[in-house]
Amino acid sequence: MSKIYILLCLFLLVSCSSNTPDPNPSPQETMYFPPKTGDVWETKSIADLGWKQNAVQPLLDYLTLKNSKSFIILVNGRIVMEQYFNGHSASTPWYWASAGKTLTATITGIAQQEGLININNKVSDYIGTGWTSLPLAKENLITNKHLLTMTSGIEDIANGDNVSASKLTYKADAGTRWAYHNVYVKLQDVIAKASGQTWSNYFNSKLRDKIGMTGNWIQIDNNSVYWSTARSMARFGLLSLNKGKWESTTILNETYFNEATNTSQNINLGYGYLWWLNGKSSYHLPQSQLQFPGSIIPSGPNDMFMALGKNDQKIYVIPSKKMVVIRMGEAADNANLALSDFDNVLWQKINALYQ
Repeated sequence: MSKIYILLCLFLLVSCSSNTPDPNPSPQETMYFPPKTGDVWETKSIADLGWKQNAVQPLLDYLTLKNSKSFIILVNGRIVMEQYFNGHSASTPWYWASAGKTLTATITGIAQQEGLININNKVSDYIGTGWTSLPLAKENLITNKHLLTMTSGIEDIANGDNVSASKLTYKADAGTRWAYHNVYVKLQDVIAKASGQTWSNYFNSKLRDKIGMTGNWIQIDNNSVYWSTARSMARFGLLSLNKGKWESTTILNETYFNEATNTSQNINLGYGYLWWLNGKSSYHLPQSQLQFPGSIIPSGPNDMFMALGKNDQKIYVIPSKKMVVIRMGEAADNANLALSDFDNVLWQKINALYQ
């Protein structure tokens, strides 16, 4: 046996026995789903994962500094970190803001799989004409899918977030312009009409109660905003990590889920069906027509998709790491944007746990 061969074997043996932390859980470990009732939730320690304990406190210090109220990391469904700040607790509800758009996207997919709607049909097929102030021919261009992808063509700046018909005015033909706007909430009206139920009742029976979430929709300034505990937000993140399945039950079919969490149009590559997408070659931001090169969160995993809301409400889902990260709280930097430098620095702190 040659010396070179022996040295190579020794090198491989040493390499395989390295203590370098692996950010990914064991492939043999099953995905865990907490019971639908009660406070029982399996945990996994930082030590169990081989992560760096000395990186925990800098992360918590940053979250405290940045006005956080709750923070959760799940790996394979198990809680690895769960912290509450500034008087918040596990039982305190908080608003999702625009992170709740992804709830509407999910329910839209459920309504389609039940045959109640088709996302390619025009909105006026369900709620009638005159729901905007657009000329009828322009209004009839707008489909449910245009609402899901923020490409309705409706004016996004001059009339603010008001979604009354008089404030929904023409800016461009549907499908030709990406612009972040609250007009997506008309999907809730579409589903209420198509199902013959209130939006809340349909949501509760088809999603909330099926995965053990708590919480309610509350009307604030012409917008329906979801409030829940951080653990309920984490349950939805876990459902999304598992591509719409809760244990062996399909809540949302995988075909629609994959459409929702991939680029949905060719204008803003970083946007799916009300989900933000990391790792794309370019992206747009709310209230801007500028195209920015590179990934939305450069320090974040490339396969990450995200629910992002005003004042830094966050659900990050990372399939490659079988991870879900939740952050609720006040604005990190006295800003109201769904995206800010907070995301990038936060992911630097999270990465330090296992890199």
